[in-house]
Amino acid sequence: MQRREFLHHAAALAALPVVGRAGAFASPALRTTVPLHVDGARLNGWLAKFDAIGRTATGINRVAYSDADLAGRAFTLDLFREAGLTPRIDAAGNIYARIEGTDPKKAPILIGSHIDSVTDGGNYDGPVGSFGAIEVARTLQAQRVKLVHPLDVVIWQNEEGGTIGSKVAVGLMTPADLDKVARSGLTVRQGITKIGGDVAKLDTAVRKRGDIACYFELHIEQGGNLERVGRQIGVVEGIVGLRWFEVTITGFANHAGATPMDQRQDAMLAAAKFTIAVNEAITSEAGRQVATVGRVNVSPNTTNVIPGQVVLTVDLRDLDQAKIDRFTARFQQLGRDIGAATKTTFAFTTMVNSTPALSDLRLMGWIEESATALQLTHQRMPSGAGHDAQEVAHIAPMAMIFIPSVGGISHSPKEFSRAEDITRGADVLLNAVLAADRGLA
Repeated sequence: MQRREFLHHAAALAALPVVGRAGAFASPALRTTVPLHVDGARLNGWLAKFDAIGRTATGINRVAYSDADLAGRAFTLDLFREAGLTPRIDAAGNIYARIEGTDPKKAPILIGSHIDSVTDGGNYDGPVGSFGAIEVARTLQAQRVKLVHPLDVVIWQNEEGGTIGSKVAVGLMTPADLDKVARSGLTVRQGITKIGGDVAKLDTAVRKRGDIACYFELHIEQGGNLERVGRQIGVVEGIVGLRWFEVTITGFANHAGATPMDQRQDAMLAAAKFTIAVNEAITSEAGRQVATVGRVNVSPNTTNVIPGQVVLTVDLRDLDQAKIDRFTARFQQLGRDIGAATKTTFAFTTMVNSTPALSDLRLMGWIEESATALQLTHQRMPSGAGHDAQEVAHIAPMAMIFIPSVGGISHSPKEFSRAEDITRGADVLLNAVLAADRGLA
């Protein structure tokens, strides 16, 4: 039903003229009250076609380094070429394309997102911002608008597996990270090679502070705040820090019928107590902090055997780094306490550790000015999900633009954003780029 609604909206947009005057912002030195607009029908048409790549009976499956991911990258490379851009793949496997500015000494404005998906995900998380960025570049060229700064469009690789491509770009990738296994079954090292990168030359993909003037990322909200309050645009104040743990709980596998209850070392019982304790700890104080026990693997996973080992994951997030550190220590203490009570041991391994990133106030202001000029309602809000923007924030000012997610659903086949909201978000991105080019010149 939602896919049909999307196609209906896209078709309706195709019948509308593209609003805006050619060259409305042609001179960065001149301020005009007439904003530019992207071709919304074209943008939403790309998304409708992209929906078929990696679609299965259970959702979109374009996990990084899979064959579907390769097909999605090929589709995206074609979009770059159709837009008159020349794409290149860096050593990390990220895709870039540039429109030169009038001042070659200026650092580029960077825009983009990712196109890989989670397992059984949707078609909007990532592609909206990626294709929106390509459409912005195409619109600037079609309207013959020249920026002072170069404009780089980027498609980051493997965002869903821990913002891998952007981590490489800011110099945060370690050799151990390269040996981690992605959802495709390949290691990150193998995956980078598969998508056209070169692990031996990763240093050439690293950017340093000053190499990027600023970064904007358009994205679906992945929550229901904008829809609930009836706002069209979210101006992201910051992105929460993200810490993933793998917790291994070791007990002793023994006969389920012959082992008395007071003599057991039941790893599953310890895991259950820990899951409840994590929830109680995280809800014991006011704030936006969240924690989730999301994956549980039990061994030997047999009806008549007491579980001897459980491996589970914890996803911890907040905008305050001190709070993340404090809850990390709290969870580890809970593990020690529960382990002592159940005669089991807890071992914690950090899988992903991204620090919170605050948006740049100037960039937020340019997004708000653009939304106002486009007569769109907007509000400031945090991002509860991790994004490539928080990695870029290590070396450059960044800000994000959110559009509504219907029902607040994401990482699901039911993920959906309306065509008109996608177009509005791309319009805001376009005009924010123009404002940044003026403001940073």
